Amino acid sequence: MTKMCKVEAIIKPLKLHQVKDALEEAGFPSLTVTDVKGRGQQKGIVQQWRGKKYCVDLLPKTKVEVVIPEEKVEEIIQVIQSTAFTGEIGDGKIFVIPIEAVVRIRTGERNGDAL
Repeated sequence: MTKMCKVEAIIKPLKLHQVKDALEEAGFPSLTVTDVKGRGQQKGIVQQWRGKKYCVDLLPKTKVEVVIPEEKVEEIIQVIQSTAFTGEIGDGKIFVIPIEAVVRIRTGERNGDAL
């Protein structure tokens, strides 16, 4: 049985299309994208509007999720990291999560065959 992992990348929204295109070019066309809000070590940003300062502590981010065979994890991490990189605070994080099972609803195929 093929072991599988879910790779979740939290990235800047402006990098989504570049990451999506790079993943497809690398052979990973299937993904799920969600608009999310969050914060990391920077704990938000201070902005000014009409002369008043306010703190935005939950920043808009994009979560990209891909389920892949375990042996492809390092390859996909490299693709996402190199594409999402800006060198600025808030570039994001990549999480790797083991997956117990995958079932394709339409056909009932399981695990590696369902990917």
